[in-house]
Amino acid sequence: MHEDLRQLPPLDPLRGFAAAARHLSFTRAAAELCLTQSAVSRQVQTLEAALGVALFVRGIRSLRLTAEGARLAAAADGWLAEYARLADALRRPGARPVTVTASFGMSALWLVPRLRDFQHLHPDTEVHIAAGNRMVDLAREDIDLALRYCPDRDTPPEAVKLFGDTVLAVGHPSIAAGLELNAATLPGLTLLEYDEPSFPWLGWEHWLAALGLEGVRPRARIGFSHYDQLIHAAGAGQGLAIGRTVLIDPLIEDGRLMPVGERRMTVPGRGFWLVPAPRPMRPEVRRFADWVVETARADAAA
Repeated sequence: MHEDLRQLPPLDPLRGFAAAARHLSFTRAAAELCLTQSAVSRQVQTLEAALGVALFVRGIRSLRLTAEGARLAAAADGWLAEYARLADALRRPGARPVTVTASFGMSALWLVPRLRDFQHLHPDTEVHIAAGNRMVDLAREDIDLALRYCPDRDTPPEAVKLFGDTVLAVGHPSIAAGLELNAATLPGLTLLEYDEPSFPWLGWEHWLAALGLEGVRPRARIGFSHYDQLIHAAGAGQGLAIGRTVLIDPLIEDGRLMPVGERRMTVPGRGFWLVPAPRPMRPEVRRFADWVVETARADAAA
């Protein structure tokens, strides 16, 4: 056995500790692990003795993590989750799904509507979409590909740029047809806001300032935490939105949205990128990555 492995603290008690840290209860941890409460308590005590620190502050009817316990709990969750994913993959040999992460907006407005074309070309390749706005570690969370919106300078060398970012004001044709945004029309309009301060170019303050309308108040504002919800609300006639051309062009072509005026704004130095995990691609992952790039280029050309 490698000498470093002999230096490790006991690993089996880590399960009991992780469950107790998640529930902040030895009793609930024991129920999850099908053990007795005293067995979980002994596991935690064994781990504390091996590490030489207290992991919990024990009250009469309460349990809370110490600073050291919180550090270990955060790390242990990642270790055990990665081990569980690897064990699952080993138990199920053969082709695995292509796992792709993308934001809620990118998933709902761009990827999912086009996914049927990939399934038609490659019916034997299973695809799993992990939608979410959290930036994930592809290697640690066993994800094959990411569709990310980010500054161009922050992308790894192996990433492929799919398209840039251009925005415009849009609304349902019942509102947007013939509409000009000015001091006379704005007080009668509802503006749909994307509640993400790190993307000011998707906010109305930025857009209205460019039109010289900073001091004019709209009839109402409605905020959204997810971009796809905002766009669907605009398509339902609930107000005007700032739309990303690459995500809303199909809705414009279908007549569900219409541009307001001729103004367009290109966001410099940012774009949508395909980022592969830092490991060799499986054949099915390569097929999906190539399809994403080809589809994005076809969209840009159209």
